[in-house]
Amino acid sequence: MPRPRSLTHDRLASGALAVIDRDGLAALSMRTVAKELGVSTMALYRYVRDREELERLVVDSVLDGLDAEAPPSDLPWDRRVEAMVRRLRDVVSAHPAAVPLTVTHRHRAPGALRWSETVLAVLTEAGFRGDRRVIALRALLAYVIGALQLEHLGPLAGEGTAAISGLGQADFPLLSATARQARHITDEQEFFGGLTALLRGLRP
Repeated sequence: MPRPRSLTHDRLASGALAVIDRDGLAALSMRTVAKELGVSTMALYRYVRDREELERLVVDSVLDGLDAEAPPSDLPWDRRVEAMVRRLRDVVSAHPAAVPLTVTHRHRAPGALRWSETVLAVLTEAGFRGDRRVIALRALLAYVIGALQLEHLGPLAGEGTAAISGLGQADFPLLSATARQARHITDEQEFFGGLTALLRGLRP
C-alpha cells in the first residue's frame, strides 16, 4: 500500500499564507513554505509542481470564502455592485500582501470566477452590453486591486503622506495642503469614496 499523504492542498495554502502574512510576498518560495510546514523542500514537490502552483493554491484559499450570491434585485444596480465589491475587499484585505497574486491567478480561482459572473449578471440586468460591460468589469477589478494595494502599501496615514504634507508651500501649495487633509481620511472613506466616483462614471 502506498504511504498516505501527510499534506493537503488546504494545509499547503495555509502554510504559504502564513509566510506571506508574516514576511511578505517576496519571501514566498518552496523552501520557506516547506520550512513553515516542517517538511523538506523536496518533499513539497510531491504535492505541487512549483511556486506557480503554490500561488494558485493561495489565491484559491483567499477567495474560497467569497460570497458570490447576487444582492437583492430590488436595489439599484450600483448599490448591488458596491455590495459585491465590499465582499471582495473584506476577503482580500485579510491577506493584503497576497493581493498581487490575485491579478495573476484570479482567472483560475473558482471564487473569483463566481464573483465575476455575478457582477456581470448585475451589470447585464442594468443594461450594460458588449464593450461597455467589458470595460465596466475591468474598471471595477482595476480599482479594487489598485486601491487595496495603496491602502496597505501606501496608506494615507503613512510616511508618504506625512512627507508630502511637509513640502514647501511655495513650490507645492496644493499638493502639501491636500496631503495634510488626506491624513484625516479613513481607509473606508478613501476606498468607498473612490468607488462611488467610479460607479457614477459608469453608464450602460
